[in-house]
Amino acid sequence: MIFFAVLFVVLLVVPDVYIATEYINPLASGIVKVLWWLPTVLTLTCFVLANREIMHNTSMRLFFALVLCVALPKLLFVILQFVFSPVVALVTALVPVALFAYGFFFGWRRIVVRKAVCESELLPQSFDGYRILQLSDLHIGTFLKNKSFIRKLVNVVNDQHADLIVFTGDLVNVRADEVRPFVSDLSKMVSKDGVLSVMGNHDYCEYGQDHSEEYKKRNQNVLHYFERKMGWRLLDNEHVTIGRLRRANGENISESIAIIGVENISKPPFPDYGNLAVAMGELPKGMFKVLLSHDPSHWRRGVLHKTDIALTLSGHTHAGQLKIGKFSPSKWAYNEWGGKYTEGNSMLYVSTGVGGTVPFRFGAWPEINIITLKRKG
Repeated sequence: MIFFAVLFVVLLVVPDVYIATEYINPLASGIVKVLWWLPTVLTLTCFVLANREIMHNTSMRLFFALVLCVALPKLLFVILQFVFSPVVALVTALVPVALFAYGFFFGWRRIVVRKAVCESELLPQSFDGYRILQLSDLHIGTFLKNKSFIRKLVNVVNDQHADLIVFTGDLVNVRADEVRPFVSDLSKMVSKDGVLSVMGNHDYCEYGQDHSEEYKKRNQNVLHYFERKMGWRLLDNEHVTIGRLRRANGENISESIAIIGVENISKPPFPDYGNLAVAMGELPKGMFKVLLSHDPSHWRRGVLHKTDIALTLSGHTHAGQLKIGKFSPSKWAYNEWGGKYTEGNSMLYVSTGVGGTVPFRFGAWPEINIITLKRKG
């Protein structure tokens, strides 16, 4: 952690020193020379405030805005001016500014609905065409001053008329009480079979200043209370079954599928509290099973080729909140970071989520995911 902090400061300060020495000091007046350092000082101040949980949301927003719209273009300019003329380097470095500005002011508001199909021979006939709506990574504390966005999200969710709504973790940023202003709106999300949810790494409330077990436990209890009040069913290493009746040969035939929810299962530095074996219990082999697991890396490590779970739904990556074409920086950290993945008889769908600790998205727009179940064969 210290290494990355030092690296960040170096990458932030060195371009400033170089540009000031080569371009600013020889041409500018004294006041301009002083003002040149203002964005860097403000960036470092926001970095410290965010880490100390002082004005966390505001500090994080301003920090990332300054890094993406000021610090990164400076770094690009310094690199490019060794290859091209200063004018070409400047114009090229300003392109990301326009991109990031759009992401900060408009991109995080642009809700899209993405659809996928899961085909399986295990799916009962009465569930053919069953539609699961997935939401992930709300990070609701980011929208404390933009409540209209959450109301818009709820309306788009309800317009899909899904059979089941599932939420795959990271409801909050750092504290459970972030949910309080949104309980009424989130409780209006409806589907035929209700709303099921699991915990994400942020939902354990371990990123605040207080790292005591008492603080974390109290926040988790409050979060559980809010989810119950909203009508959500939180699955902590447990499962539920959903049943349907179909008529065949003059008889009613009962069929069911299982929805399994685990607590967060991740590699360090993220928490690992989940237990898939406990969550599955005595579910019979060959039953169609859907797993809700926040971190998509769990699929390859603990689900694929080790269970008969047909569909795993995850989030967590946000696709880095930045996607250009098929590229996202999440590719450097996760094998499966966004969209549909299949291997053998198992399918993983990774939602790139709705929110983030910073209201910024470009390409990886806030998304609602509709997964339609199809009986194969």
